[in-house]
Amino acid sequence: MEETAPDVTVDDDDVVRIWTDGGCKPNPGPGGWAALLQFRGQEREITGGEVETTNNRMELTAVAEALSVLRRPCRVVLHSDSQYVCNGMTRWSTGWVRRRWRNASGDPVANMDLWQRLLDIAPRHQITWQWVRGHAGDENNERVDVLATRARDALGVAYPVRRK
Repeated sequence: MEETAPDVTVDDDDVVRIWTDGGCKPNPGPGGWAALLQFRGQEREITGGEVETTNNRMELTAVAEALSVLRRPCRVVLHSDSQYVCNGMTRWSTGWVRRRWRNASGDPVANMDLWQRLLDIAPRHQITWQWVRGHAGDENNERVDVLATRARDALGVAYPVRRK
């Protein structure tokens, strides 16, 4: 899935490239998120975590934190392995807002606080949402996966192993 914004080319020197990831183990449970921002040969990594959260909340947090770091309006290519994030921002959010934050089934939208945060931040930028398959060899996607796992592990929360 790719949602292309007008006038954004991959080779453009004025584009900020961002990779994000988030996850929990177990889900729900302790979670971590990470983002890698690249611009004109410079890189910045940001990470964080929460003791009790979900995979989807960590995926959304990674994107929100990455976009919040940008100090001025930018052209962005944002890579995420979360179809939840990409579809939410490019397809579903318009309907949620129109239905007063209800999903197609009429239930309240999960993670509404983070979706609202993203919808407040995103219009400042010209964003191309690029879905990438997780654990499929994209070097920077693998990198943020490792960073998010480290952020989760740094919380020091020990959960018992669940046996079947």
